Amino acid sequence: MSVAREPVPILVACGLKAEARIAAGPDVVVIAGGGDARRLESALREAAFQARGVLSFGIAGGLEPRLAAGSCRVARGVVGPDGARYPAHSAWAEALAAALGVPTAWFAGVDAPLATVSDKQAARENTGAALVDMETHVVARVARETRRPFAAIRVVADPAERRLPHAATVGMRPDGRVDIASVLWSLARDPRQVPDLIRTARDARAAFAALLRGRQALDAGGGFGLLDLGEPFFDMA
Repeated sequence: MSVAREPVPILVACGLKAEARIAAGPDVVVIAGGGDARRLESALREAAFQARGVLSFGIAGGLEPRLAAGSCRVARGVVGPDGARYPAHSAWAEALAAALGVPTAWFAGVDAPLATVSDKQAARENTGAALVDMETHVVARVARETRRPFAAIRVVADPAERRLPHAATVGMRPDGRVDIASVLWSLARDPRQVPDLIRTARDARAAFAALLRGRQALDAGGGFGLLDLGEPFFDMA
């Protein structure tokens, strides 16, 4: 007689509450870091031992030229701010890429947004990464420490040739919600940001629409494509 087992959740890390709402679903536990790497790492480490796998999910900055807003990539691995490389679980990454119909690529991890085109170019040259975000390297580090498989899905919100206005870089609260007061304060100090902020918002809308489409495409497989890969899973390949 077989014994039914409780589903083991996928642990998903995002930066924003809006990303977390898209990621939410059955057998998924979502943590929104709000740009605070230390707090995110602590929360992930506490929850990872009850998780079957750890996933980074959300929007990102583009580093590869000509990647338009809304372009999706699955991580082949991530390069941390210290240069450490963390490969993703290959079978999981390949399953996600196939389900989404997108390529895999290396991601870069940073502790603060890359706002200028020159900063993005430097990150591209130093890492060879296609995308950059503030959560994936934290996810990968915790996954390695807790011996959980790691994967990442990210969608470009600000392409490599775009610079982020200051108002966009201060717009996240520690709980992952949008910090409207800080955005307005920044605009009051420099109203010349308004055209760039409008363009950034337009790019972000395209990114969130693509993120939602991707999440819906993964719904049929359950568990962000992880549960179909079989046992044993913790081979860290």
